[in-house]
Amino acid sequence: MAVKLNAQKREDLAKSATNEIRNSGRIPAVVYGKDKEAKTVSVDSIDLIKTVRDEGRNAIISLQVEGGDAVDVMLHDYQIDPIKDNLLHADFYIVNMSEEMDVEVSVRLEGQAKGEKEGGVLQQPFYEIQVRAKPSDIPEEIVVDVSDLEVNDSLSISDLTPTGNYEFLDSPDTVIASVVPPTTEEEIETDADEGAEPEVIKEKDE
Repeated sequence: MAVKLNAQKREDLAKSATNEIRNSGRIPAVVYGKDKEAKTVSVDSIDLIKTVRDEGRNAIISLQVEGGDAVDVMLHDYQIDPIKDNLLHADFYIVNMSEEMDVEVSVRLEGQAKGEKEGGVLQQPFYEIQVRAKPSDIPEEIVVDVSDLEVNDSLSISDLTPTGNYEFLDSPDTVIASVVPPTTEEEIETDADEGAEPEVIKEKDE
């Protein structure tokens, strides 16, 4: 079931009007989709943040624009102020609930690998993978159990089994998690020696 979010129409696109929207605790946004006319709106910044935090990045949002019908959307993109760390703008993509779409889903490793107990280091090369599914079937996250991984073991996409109506799009050989041998003090010293710059010997002046 889609979570609801209210939006207001935004017709004045002047910079002063945009600043006024942000000063009121709202952010400007655009709603668009395949064969759909783009609409400019504004949404409450806190409500949007709460929605994404509670429902996930790929949540289906029932966006209720004032004076119109609710439309199913997903948060496609957003901009954050690098200094103040607050939302500046959002893009909502209108989805067709009956059509599959490609999205990136977060990967979360679960459990402690056996190899870690032996001093190995657990590595996660990718934190997101691509899946294809209808909007209502998109998983909130992909949970991967690494408990059985020994030192030098790894888990790839081919080792994962979808727990719902979706499919993985990344290469089956893509490594999701691995346990590498611990780095010894001797190896660290060797690496340090190899990385040292050679001493430059200058000839004495005659």
